[in-house]
Amino acid sequence: MKKTVVLLGLTLLLFTFALPAAAQAEGADGKPPAQVAMWIAITSGFAMAIAAAGCAIAQAKATSAACEGMARNPGAAPAIRFVLILALVLIESLALYTFAIVFLKVTY
Repeated sequence: MKKTVVLLGLTLLLFTFALPAAAQAEGADGKPPAQVAMWIAITSGFAMAIAAAGCAIAQAKATSAACEGMARNPGAAPAIRFVLILALVLIESLALYTFAIVFLKVTY
């Protein structure tokens, strides 16, 4: 518990100091300077890669657990299958939301 509180405090401290550093002046056309736009594209790629990796790991674990559950109790297969499909849809929505945000940020 104490470790979680310390981690949360450090994260909030990091965000507090990152706010002034993230403030950038816009150009005359209302868009960020070219170097800032380049970093937006690079970090957006990393964000999509991290989201895709997290989704892949979560989907693999969910599928593995569902297969194991159906092997142990074949009678519960329809219920397990329904919950598995629902979980996979919710997990995949993380990657889709990340892709939408990345697309909006890069086209900005």
